[in-house]
Amino acid sequence: MKSKRAFIIALALILMMAFCLSACGGDNGTNDPGLEDGTYVATFTTDHSMFHVNEANNDKGILTVKDGQMTIHVSLQSKKIVNLFLGTSEDAQKEGAELLQPTVDKVIYPDGWEDEVYGFDIPVPGIDQEFDCALIGTKGKWYDHKVKVTDPVPGDDIHAGSEMDLEDGEYTVELAMEGGSGKASVDSPTTLVVEGGAATLTVVWSSPNYDYMIVNGEKYLPVNEEGNSVFEIPVTILNEPFSVIGDTTAMSQPHEIEYKFTVTVAE
Repeated sequence: MKSKRAFIIALALILMMAFCLSACGGDNGTNDPGLEDGTYVATFTTDHSMFHVNEANNDKGILTVKDGQMTIHVSLQSKKIVNLFLGTSEDAQKEGAELLQPTVDKVIYPDGWEDEVYGFDIPVPGIDQEFDCALIGTKGKWYDHKVKVTDPVPGDDIHAGSEMDLEDGEYTVELAMEGGSGKASVDSPTTLVVEGGAATLTVVWSSPNYDYMIVNGEKYLPVNEEGNSVFEIPVTILNEPFSVIGDTTAMSQPHEIEYKFTVTVAE
């Protein structure tokens, strides 16, 4: 009787495990039932400003879905990151660890300047799912990071729909900002001037302590000498976030802080 009862209990446990595996998909999480096979433009974000998509690509990468498996190709900001690993830095240093090898990518900045940087094909466990991605730089030290892939849109052109589509003139725009400690802010609405197809945004900070900004690798100085810091910076996209860096002298020593700006034409 006892052996029969134990058999029934064991059978029940096996059936429960089988049900759970079936409900969870029974795989390693690399499938996304919402995406058909094909290519997509997706957003790739990280937990640190030193590891991110090149500014020329506005946090975008090309996501490829094949047989349910997802891989995103991203171009980084330089050649200083020499390998990536899908997992933790501890596992990356174990014997037999499969490191992701770089490709040499060409990026083109809005002003036409071209540069060669490293890019990587990164396996993606799931959309909107934070996962571990370790990196090693030219100094030979591994670092742990968290990354996430979001907002896939069918296509294979990172810059599609990003161009400035405004006639020459002066516009009132809304300026949204993310990042930093939350103590600083920028004026909104503000002014966007388009001349010869090039757009210049006026950025008015809530502090006089910003001594320069960096946009697309170029440094910009304030256009005023008194009052809160005011800058005129180039803008190439509307309604999408792009990265800028502001250097503040409000701390014990100057400190560069990365922000995300989004420009929207006011109605």
